Amino acid sequence: MSRRVVGVTLDNLEQLPIKCRRCVYWELAPHLKAQAEEFGETEVEKEAWVSSVLLEWGSCGRIVYSDDLPVGFVFYAPPNAVPRSNAFPTSPPGPDAVLLTGFQVLPEFRGGGLGRMLVQAVAKDLTKRGVRAIEAFGDAQPPDPDVETGPAEHSCVVPSAFLQSVGFKTVRPHPRWPRLRLELRSAISWKEDVEAALERLLGTVSISTAEPSAARA
Repeated sequence: MSRRVVGVTLDNLEQLPIKCRRCVYWELAPHLKAQAEEFGETEVEKEAWVSSVLLEWGSCGRIVYSDDLPVGFVFYAPPNAVPRSNAFPTSPPGPDAVLLTGFQVLPEFRGGGLGRMLVQAVAKDLTKRGVRAIEAFGDAQPPDPDVETGPAEHSCVVPSAFLQSVGFKTVRPHPRWPRLRLELRSAISWKEDVEAALERLLGTVSISTAEPSAARA
């Protein structure tokens, strides 16, 4: 079974679960969300948001595949592109951070490290772009996944326990909606650090043996 992560584009957006493709919890202010739901325009609004962020800021999401099956996704964007963030009591996010918003791994694929894989993919992308941190609003009291419940808005918020398990630290506590932060300089896995060190070492050895007078910057 192979696993891979790719960037979200307008071409693969339709591979998200239909409920998530139509969800604009993060992308619209609450009153505009209600209007879009009333007129059945949420899917159009979601596509418009992704298009706008891609054009104005760059990559804003990742999809993880198990073989050819899309089994999870994550979205992220600057706080000024996430209207819902203003509604949280632990707002605003740090000015140097990108906000993690929508996040899901299909229930039957949870527990296998795919969530961590998505977070690492986001961290790697943002580190290359010079971003210092990722922040997220967590749900400290998420619904029990084994209990059947009706639709609830807060189901779109990532459980704070999961965020903590992948390295986020609480920067503003709250009994229900804490704000958490992941410093990107510590977010890259040890495996990537070792691979990068080996690549630098092998590159230095190769250059020094072939061109003794050449110096690497």
